[in-house]
Amino acid sequence: MLSRVLKVAAQQGVKSFSTSQQNNVKVVVCGASGGIGQPLSLLLKNSPLVSELSLYDIVHTPGVAADLSHIDTANADIVIIPAGVPRKPGMTRDDLFNTNASIVRDLAAGCAKACPKALIGIISNPVNSTVPIACETLAKAGVLDPKRVFGVSTLDVVRANAFIGEAAGVDPQQVNLPVIGGHSGVTIMPLLSQCKPAVNFSQDKIKALTERIQEAGTEVVKAKAGAGSATLSMAYAGARFAISLIRAMRGESNIIECAYVRSDVTEAKYFATPLILGKNGIEKNLGYGTLNAFEQELLANALPELKKNIQKGEDFVNKN
Repeated sequence: MLSRVLKVAAQQGVKSFSTSQQNNVKVVVCGASGGIGQPLSLLLKNSPLVSELSLYDIVHTPGVAADLSHIDTANADIVIIPAGVPRKPGMTRDDLFNTNASIVRDLAAGCAKACPKALIGIISNPVNSTVPIACETLAKAGVLDPKRVFGVSTLDVVRANAFIGEAAGVDPQQVNLPVIGGHSGVTIMPLLSQCKPAVNFSQDKIKALTERIQEAGTEVVKAKAGAGSATLSMAYAGARFAISLIRAMRGESNIIECAYVRSDVTEAKYFATPLILGKNGIEKNLGYGTLNAFEQELLANALPELKKNIQKGEDFVNKN
């Protein structure tokens, strides 16, 4: 059933599923026919917390904003955007910029018209730049609320928990490791000193694990040998984040996820940290706590790259 509907979504724009529930939450997936969008939609379809799921996709990017404003995103509570082209071997996330920047800009413009109060989760890479693009676009439309826009960096946390759990001989589902900074290369900063349960590795092992977490996306791209990038793990992470947003919107307390958001925690305008989520998005930014010497070095290396990525996103909107 879902695969049939996704084909329809690709051809006609959108398809919605509805169920009758209390505390209705409407979720829209923009890019539902893609490698991430399909399994993400499947996972959300199977969640009893989602009362209405609208799936949207388009082949060509021109006119996306106008098209999106005509479909059933009105009054959407949550919009998740995995739309865009995937990485291929030899490509960096930054190589995706020219195509995906336009897609995110146009979808954000559509959201500004159709559902300006929605919580927006952006998966489209390069996240370090596409989140500033979305925020600048919403700001130009006069509807920006920085507490409602998120770069979904949850995959970095999922990977970190898996790799650390494996290395420590601990169930990864029991590992809670904050990952801060951004969502590419050196901007990804796993804070092993704050891992729960606590882990005890040599400095060489910490360095190796950190580098593996930072380059995990490239690891998948190489393993798929031209067949795509991380789709299943990203869909899992995207669904986890969307469901956390839903739980927070429904009034559950102490829902914490790391995400890349507009922030004053560092000198970078956007930065990923653990966040307490609430009914209106970010309830509290928990910051990054105390860093050890190795982590302080990671931060020093990350900030110049992060600021460059952010400026690139903002410049794109201002020049286009």
